[in-house]
Amino acid sequence: MINKYSDIPLYCQLKNIIMANIESGVYSPDSKIPSEQEFCELYNISRPTVRQAISELTNNGYLYKEKGKGTFVSRPKTSIDVKTYTGFTDSILDNELTDNREVLSVETVEGKECGKILEIFKANSGQSTQFAKVVFRTKHDDDVFSFNTSFIPLNLFPDIIDDIKNKKASHDILRGKYPLVPVKSSSSLEVVFTDSKEAQYLMVQPGHFNK
Repeated sequence: MINKYSDIPLYCQLKNIIMANIESGVYSPDSKIPSEQEFCELYNISRPTVRQAISELTNNGYLYKEKGKGTFVSRPKTSIDVKTYTGFTDSILDNELTDNREVLSVETVEGKECGKILEIFKANSGQSTQFAKVVFRTKHDDDVFSFNTSFIPLNLFPDIIDDIKNKKASHDILRGKYPLVPVKSSSSLEVVFTDSKEAQYLMVQPGHFNK
């Protein structure tokens, strides 16, 4: 229950109640939670208090909204152990879980549009080195796992765009290019907020953390 004499802000108390109901299964994944008005009447609190609690839980990924329908409980997201994550994980050339990969777009771009990728291939920004830019996402069951962009140098993989469109196996793409098979890599992860474009592919609300 809400304790109006507590030092804990009312919206925090409501957040704790909603979270407890989610963890206990009272509010199951994809189930609709009470409306703002229903929470107001149930706990005798103001609408701004309810709105702040729901807004924070939505931004943190515990709830999601559907326009004209209400607010629902989010399904737990699949997670990975970053200790096992390498720079090649979730590359378009990664041969793992290819059946769960969905290519969203493939296009040719100039090297200068690739930022640090250009430096990796030791090309000067003034050169006309071209890359295939592949945007794709991976899914586990019905859960979107990641949203990725791979840059593949066309001078080394001239047929990569057709290979990807034809769903050619990664080991066939790499056949005959043994020096290019990755044996060691490094990567870094940065927590950023999801913009509206990425949110539609990740199937989350804009503003959620996107790692």
